[in-house]
Amino acid sequence: MKAFARLYDALDETTSTSEKVAALAAYFRAAPPRDAAWAVHFLSGRRPKRLVGTGRLRAWAAEEAGVPEWLFEESYAAVGDLAETISLLLPENPASGDQPLSWWVEQRLLPLRGQDEAAQKLEMLQAWRELGRRERYVWTKLITGSFRVGASARLVVRALAEVSGVDEGTITHRLMGAWEPSPEFFEQLLAPDTRDADVGRPYPFYLAYQLEREPASLGEAGDWQAEWKWDGIRSQLVRRAGRTFLWSRGEELLSGRFPEVEEAAALLPDGTVLDGELLPWSGASPLPFAELQRRIGRKAVSRKILREVPVVLVAYDLLEEGAQDLRGRPLAERRERLARLLAGTSSGGRLVLSPAVEAAEWTGIVAARARAREMGAEGLMLKRRSSSYGVGRRRGDWWKWKVDPLSVDAVLMYAQPGSGRRAGLYTDYTFGVWDGDRLVPFAKAYSGLSDEEIRMVDAFVRRHTLEKFGPVRTVKPELVFELAFEGIQRSTRHKSGIAVRFPRIARWRVDKRAEEADTLEQVRSLLDAGPAAGAVPGPGTS
Repeated sequence: MKAFARLYDALDETTSTSEKVAALAAYFRAAPPRDAAWAVHFLSGRRPKRLVGTGRLRAWAAEEAGVPEWLFEESYAAVGDLAETISLLLPENPASGDQPLSWWVEQRLLPLRGQDEAAQKLEMLQAWRELGRRERYVWTKLITGSFRVGASARLVVRALAEVSGVDEGTITHRLMGAWEPSPEFFEQLLAPDTRDADVGRPYPFYLAYQLEREPASLGEAGDWQAEWKWDGIRSQLVRRAGRTFLWSRGEELLSGRFPEVEEAAALLPDGTVLDGELLPWSGASPLPFAELQRRIGRKAVSRKILREVPVVLVAYDLLEEGAQDLRGRPLAERRERLARLLAGTSSGGRLVLSPAVEAAEWTGIVAARARAREMGAEGLMLKRRSSSYGVGRRRGDWWKWKVDPLSVDAVLMYAQPGSGRRAGLYTDYTFGVWDGDRLVPFAKAYSGLSDEEIRMVDAFVRRHTLEKFGPVRTVKPELVFELAFEGIQRSTRHKSGIAVRFPRIARWRVDKRAEEADTLEQVRSLLDAGPAAGAVPGPGTS
């Protein structure tokens, strides 16, 4: 545990990428395989769900530190991080133990899941007493599920590639999907033989950057392929060794949840991998993606429900054909081969080629983007026809060009403290719009303001609190903010009858009085602007 805590410090104390990679590589070279496997697990972003409630941890830590709970809470508000507050307030242990990371995880952390409150308290107090301040900090981070450090998963891959001599693409591939942190896994991760036995593994997803300039700056329009940017579940469909595997971009195995798509995939030849989007489609009209989530979720789905909400895979790319990796081939070739493959597969409409936007000049592509909401799309994807699929990736080959967000002027109604470094400030807000002479809660947002603006709003909340409900404060309805969001749709679960997607604060409307904010009727009018409003179209539309 001491070695892992030292690694955490090394990563936290530098902004140099090369120094971070060097620290990671040094750790992986020295650590026992079992410890190294758990380190990869945590450093790559995987973590156990919160095993002990933070309320219990705060109470136990205050008791162990011999301070009243109010003083602990004030300290927590000042520090802004629970693990750091606990590590600072508890007495230092000059003779901390030196059990390895794997022992602390397997013998002390994971067993907490099945214990009652009394047993958990005993275990936590004993662990805090045995660990030094830095190890205690990291341990508490793991317990709360809030372990994060200044090293991306990509840096972990670079370090592992440096230690093993295996290329980064192979390391990334091996880290995808479900795996257990064990010595055997770590040894396989670094194995020089790259002929992996797991036929179901997908390729690393290739993501696009947000386009923030005029598309004409990209060069000739003819060098680019334009497609609609759909709002579904980005997925890879893998067909190998007579089996079908369906993966989400979050590396979640979706197999069994969309059986109609998998049945269609069985008609594909072995050695085929498609990249695309899972989209709901009903009859001749689209369904909002939120409706797909509400009705079938991401956990399990029955055939009966799928008959009510048919789902298709809109294919963007062909990554593998005939067991041959095509990612290094130009997009134009992959697209042509994909079209030929799907045309020769009788999939019953479950596997569909993503329609391209046909335009010879940028003016036509710009006009298509203006129709994106009518199509139920989020905008356009622009892909260089000569680009590979992430092989030797460089910025500028793939862009996402989203439509301008919708916006509403709303009034601040409620506020509550944030978390982390914002724990002592009111940064989480609920906004309302007018329904007659009363405000109706419309959306929540917590991003978009500068640090100075946050401090000003925090001071307003403290001076103008009307009611308190636990951590929530009802404030005097005076402040108006412009909220931006990507989509809007009707909802029976919200008081306003409206749900919006990805709301954030665009600006503080200091030029407006509360009574000048938008009305619920104005918000509802956005629903009539087109399927826009967040619906997802069927692939047959072009």
